[in-house]
Amino acid sequence: MQRTTRAVAPILGAVLLALSITGSAFAADKYVALGDSYSAGNGANSTNLNSSCNRNTYAYPYLVSQQRPNTALTFVACSGAVTGDVINGQVNSVTSDTKIVTITIGGNDIGFTSLILACTTLGCQSQINTSNAKIANELPAKLDATYAAIKARAPTAQVVVLGYGRPFANRTCLAATGVSLSEETSLNALVDNMNNTIRARALAYGFSYADVNPYWAGHDICAGNPFTNGLTLLHTADSYHPTRNGYANGDTPAVRAIVG
Repeated sequence: MQRTTRAVAPILGAVLLALSITGSAFAADKYVALGDSYSAGNGANSTNLNSSCNRNTYAYPYLVSQQRPNTALTFVACSGAVTGDVINGQVNSVTSDTKIVTITIGGNDIGFTSLILACTTLGCQSQINTSNAKIANELPAKLDATYAAIKARAPTAQVVVLGYGRPFANRTCLAATGVSLSEETSLNALVDNMNNTIRARALAYGFSYADVNPYWAGHDICAGNPFTNGLTLLHTADSYHPTRNGYANGDTPAVRAIVG
């Protein structure tokens, strides 16, 4: 009996070790998607995952998780979110075993909704000036606080910070109703200003920055295949957000180029 036990023990140990290694090899990478409406999926005209936050299966976090093998998504991005919402709520979903974090944030902190309303009605140069002032004076500190909160909860996670797509290409169409060519130029410059700030602060924390604009080239609001919606009267919350093609062929490959 003792001989049998001694003979079986090494075999049993080897089996348990093999099972342990196999389990580790196939443990799903935990992926947490944070952010605002540009992460949640506004613009895709769907709320099929969560109606209160406009999360849907056309948003880039869902697409990345489906395309990337062995990836488990925790999707907490929410329409209307500002940096404070990430710090005070969303970041709680990030844990020490999180492998990947993505986030698009900052647009609402500088007055995205006010920009849309102003630019499609009476003119928006005043609001553009206000938003640029917020980018200079408020946004860096708010991003620092947000990125620090993510870093503290998952110091080894791969964090990808996305910028925002440039919406215009110096041409007019029905989708750009209310926005003059000079305002288009100013709005594109504002997006670049915000993205440069986001990029600088993300890199300062050792995060990756996903520049979506190379993918957006040729897909402005007035293009035949736009990656950004123009003014959508029936679904106003989708206005000036990525289209389904923008999420699928712009944001998603920008993230996958970094995380694989």
